[in-house]
Amino acid sequence: MAERSVTHATFSVERSYPAAPARVFAAWADPVAKARWCPCHGEYSLDFRVGGREFTRGGEPGGPVFTTEVRFHDIVPGERIVYAYEVLQDDVRISVSIATVEFQADGSGTRLVFTDQGAYLDGNDSSPQREEGTQAGLDRLSAELEGALAGV
Repeated sequence: MAERSVTHATFSVERSYPAAPARVFAAWADPVAKARWCPCHGEYSLDFRVGGREFTRGGEPGGPVFTTEVRFHDIVPGERIVYAYEVLQDDVRISVSIATVEFQADGSGTRLVFTDQGAYLDGNDSSPQREEGTQAGLDRLSAELEGALAGV
């Protein structure tokens, strides 16, 4: 039998965007916008409401398939999103986390604080890997807000 383990870790990422909190929040809430900047390749759906779900499944050709399923627990428009999510690699659950996204007015822009509290399972995932993926996603959010991904 495989040895089981759980590693608990928390990380926070802060970003500033030159867009109002309502616009940054909308990039998380709108399924078309979110699909553009979400770092997923493949199947995607978003039901953005308390109790709603977000689902992604995909991966690079020939590589593992990653599935992420989110359930939204708290949404305050323009201010915060709190959700729990699990990540599977192929059919193996590799982590379960709770994430909080805070949107704070900062002059004419937004200060975003993303906090992730994770349980990383059996050595198959780690907080540094997740933080790296979060950084990449927030880079793509910046490109979305600048119009690069939307073709604006």
